[in-house]
Amino acid sequence: MIDKQSPIPIYYQLEQYMKEKIEKGEWRPGEMIPSERELAEMHAISRMTVRQAVNNLVNDGYLIRRRGKGTFVAANKIEQPLKGLTSFSEDMRARGMEPGTVVLGFETIPASLTLAAWLSVSEGAPLYEIRRLRLADGAPMALETLYIPVNLVPGLTRDVVSGSVYEFIEKTLGLSIGTAVQALEASVARQLEAECLQIKEGAPVLLLERRTCLADGRPVEVVKSVYRGDRYKFTVEMERRK
Repeated sequence: MIDKQSPIPIYYQLEQYMKEKIEKGEWRPGEMIPSERELAEMHAISRMTVRQAVNNLVNDGYLIRRRGKGTFVAANKIEQPLKGLTSFSEDMRARGMEPGTVVLGFETIPASLTLAAWLSVSEGAPLYEIRRLRLADGAPMALETLYIPVNLVPGLTRDVVSGSVYEFIEKTLGLSIGTAVQALEASVARQLEAECLQIKEGAPVLLLERRTCLADGRPVEVVKSVYRGDRYKFTVEMERRK
């Protein structure tokens, strides 16, 4: 409950109260929370204080506002350990979710100088450029752009990339995917990203860039993925060096 004599700001106390409701499952994902007026009356505090607490929880991904409807508990975030190299489809199935893909673009382009260097091909060499919206149980989770050397992975089609590209590379072509180096940073959704991911322009997103190599060291993929910040979080297991 709110302690007005405490040096801890009232809005922060309310945040912790609401977080506890969510984390204990008393407020479930998709459930509408009490209105600002109801929360203010319940705790005998101002609506401005309630609004500050709610805004902070919306920004932190605990709550989501729906225009004309109210404020709801956000869906649980998918936790992705940055350990081991798996495909999006494998990740979703491991969580009991159905992966899906909407192919937004599939074409062959000449490699730019930068992409040629990343993929160890000649400038102008043919690359697949694939743009996909990745879904989990029908909900948009990530927008990704892949670049793959045509000569290394022949036979890719729009139908193939609507599923798992890794599965095609390994099971159909008999190649072994080995290692990857990836970078992760915070960003904000641009207009196209926001439209595809069904979030507001400027909403927080996670930007992941990865270069994947086959077991023999040949680069097979460069991918840029934009993940919804309100649905995804990445975790890293670390060990202290001695």
